[in-house]
Amino acid sequence: MLKIFNLYAFSLIICIAPIFLSAQVSAEIIHNERSLYRNIIVEDTGDLRCLRFNVKNSQSSQSCFLKSNPQSLVFNYTKLLFSALLVNNQPERILIIGLGGGTMSNTLQQIFPQSRIDNVEIDPSVIKVARQYFGFFENEKVKTYTQDGRIFIKRALLKKQKYDWIIFDAFNGDYIPEHLLTKEFLTETKRLLSENGVLTSNTFSSSKLYAHESATYQSVFGEFLNVRNKKNNNRIILVSSQQLPSDKDLLQRIEGLKYQLSPFNIDIAAIYSSMASSNTHQDWPKKTRLLTDQFAPANLLNLE
Repeated sequence: MLKIFNLYAFSLIICIAPIFLSAQVSAEIIHNERSLYRNIIVEDTGDLRCLRFNVKNSQSSQSCFLKSNPQSLVFNYTKLLFSALLVNNQPERILIIGLGGGTMSNTLQQIFPQSRIDNVEIDPSVIKVARQYFGFFENEKVKTYTQDGRIFIKRALLKKQKYDWIIFDAFNGDYIPEHLLTKEFLTETKRLLSENGVLTSNTFSSSKLYAHESATYQSVFGEFLNVRNKKNNNRIILVSSQQLPSDKDLLQRIEGLKYQLSPFNIDIAAIYSSMASSNTHQDWPKKTRLLTDQFAPANLLNLE
């Protein structure tokens, strides 16, 4: 469906990798605690504040923001998630699996103040830190649930709930928890999408699970869009409950979103240039084994 376009040169920051290495010498740790699941660190480096998870031998930044301009998004992957608005630009019910510092929730509440946003985070300490150090806010339309994402989705199905936009951004510090990668889980999630619903999943192109993830998403949703920037490892998988828009429709929608998103440092035209359809650009072997509840090998979750 989509052609491969010349990638814009993003001067952006990747999600889970050492960030601002040259500046970390002077970083000030303002919060450090051991939760039930991980070590949680909040660091200030000048104007930049970051939430880090320290798991086993890795350190990963989950959320960062500029204290002088909190609404300006820092992470590349967070911006790429907004590719969903090219498919559904008026989501009324939004589900976010994985809170981090709450940046995505805060941004969406500002853009869509009338929309209902449900945040799901398994670690109560992460929720506490997001509120205290990252300005994460809740109100009658923004709710937070301390729960495993898969359990939440199972219960939402029993309640016959539907969402216009589902966002997967659940990282345990090493990678996505394996039970949130399987065909069974994605099949359940698909049933939560509204008639015009979209799903965006934050993954990595450098993951050894890349081919398995791609094959599994395609088996459940059919065609999907790869949204990525070759300057880093972020890869967003974008799927829709309806047929994906044509190039012509996508270009028209850019104009409507351009000014709406620019205050948040989101260049939707650049994001569009990074999109390619799995139907025309399948870059994994056809016989790749699917991830299932019986086959979700944790040894493959490490990044190369």
